Amino acid sequence: MSSLPNYYLSPEEYLAIERQAEYKSEYVDGVMYAMAGDSERHNLIAGNLIAEFNVQLRKTDCRVYPSDLKVRVPNSRRFFYPDVSIVCGETQFADDERDVVLNPVVVVEVLSESTAAFDRGKKFQSYQLIESLREYLLVSQDEPVVEHFLRQDDGHWLYTKAGGPDEVLSLPTVKCQLALRDAYDKVA
Repeated sequence: MSSLPNYYLSPEEYLAIERQAEYKSEYVDGVMYAMAGDSERHNLIAGNLIAEFNVQLRKTDCRVYPSDLKVRVPNSRRFFYPDVSIVCGETQFADDERDVVLNPVVVVEVLSESTAAFDRGKKFQSYQLIESLREYLLVSQDEPVVEHFLRQDDGHWLYTKAGGPDEVLSLPTVKCQLALRDAYDKVA
């Protein structure tokens, strides 16, 4: 995250600026944070995940979105660009611009050194406020490791970790299997 500006924006001001910007910025509690460009590894992994989920969800009512759609945390001043999000059923958008999703069931973040602490901390705490969200994946860029958080019926989150190319992770909400070998295909 970049340094803090001397002023705070309303969510409406953020959206007005963001929709005209040439680069993406996330928004947390009145502050816009410019997003750095992603590495080749990051892009390969995110692309592989999108491809794998799209194939498995082709004949369902679920849609896989890349990082160009924002997710808004309800009743808050937070907008994020997850690397991958999945919505099942009708996609609920914040307004007629159709660029802010309100109801993901799965959110995936590909970790980088500069974002890992935020993705595990404040961002995950924020995502937990999204009632529709059932699964959160943190995907390492540096090694074939995926951390999986699954919301239980009582609201608690069950943590599992898959490591190594031969591991396969189940995503019960969307009835998908994620083979780490496929997620890390062509990643050196």
